[in-house]
Amino acid sequence: MSRMHRRLALGLLTAASALTLLSGCSKQDGSTPNSSEKPKADGAKEPSAPKSQVRVGFSQIGAESDWRKANTESIQAEAKKRGIDLQFVDAQQKQENQIKALRSFIVQDVDVIAFSPVVETGWEPVLKEIKDAGIPVVLTDRAVDVSDPDLFVTFIGADFVEEDAGRGSGWRRRPGGNAKIAELQGTPGSAPAIDRKKGFEEIIAGYPGLQIIKSQTGEFTRAKGREVMESFLKSPEGKDITALFSHNDDMALGAIQAIEEAGLKPGVDIKIVSIDGVHAAFEAMVAGKLNCTVECNPLLGPQLFDAVEAIVAGKPVEKRIVTKEGVFTQETAAEDIKTRQY
Repeated sequence: MSRMHRRLALGLLTAASALTLLSGCSKQDGSTPNSSEKPKADGAKEPSAPKSQVRVGFSQIGAESDWRKANTESIQAEAKKRGIDLQFVDAQQKQENQIKALRSFIVQDVDVIAFSPVVETGWEPVLKEIKDAGIPVVLTDRAVDVSDPDLFVTFIGADFVEEDAGRGSGWRRRPGGNAKIAELQGTPGSAPAIDRKKGFEEIIAGYPGLQIIKSQTGEFTRAKGREVMESFLKSPEGKDITALFSHNDDMALGAIQAIEEAGLKPGVDIKIVSIDGVHAAFEAMVAGKLNCTVECNPLLGPQLFDAVEAIVAGKPVEKRIVTKEGVFTQETAAEDIKTRQY
């Protein structure tokens, strides 16, 4: 299980009085990629006459959350800073729009194609077309499920599955907790939603008193998170909910509105843990409405274009580039918010 899985799950256990957090819910660096694994940038074009400007085609999922907006701003700002010709397309959360954009990048003969896939599957045909065109591919934020790993050069993003389980040693557990948990899942079929649910369920399996009684997608949006939480609270099980685990901050912020409208106190009557670490989540923690947020860093622009420039130069690139993240709680939120970049 990944460090991220352990942090988010154990954070919820803390919020539900099942765990005592001693040192984990503070800023902690993410791990670095395995330096021994340095595959070459397969699929890169043969060296040709120098161009005046590197051209990159980037397909973004959409603008469904504050996290995604910060991610877009980071990529666009870094491209401008480096003088890169960025062809940017917003897919509006539709895979068919992304596939269309990727094929348009082939026609434009860009130097590198990068994208954040809206879901994990269904990419193999278009990625084979890109490989046949000799254009290298970089994945950001989300992974793809393909039979041939050579269809992309590298994946840049948070590590949800593969990290050493021992990295959870900053947490101390106290058995005996009980909580009836509602879960707001992310976009069905997306890598973060799949991995976050899997890791959370794995760790709470060791705590019989912790039970997920409601679980539904909120599609990573604030409006849908509010709508789904309203339905949870109106359901027969609604009165039993004592904790909420949200796959991102925006859904949690929507759920907070629904909880307040139901006459309950978010962060008190229902303990809440979410993922992303956006500025609004810190504001909610300062206000006592959110108990813990697990960071998933959206500022991927520098790492993305470091990889792009290395690929164009014919230099080796790590197959997996891991971003840094931390875990934050109400106790330190007032200070932490002063240095947030997004």
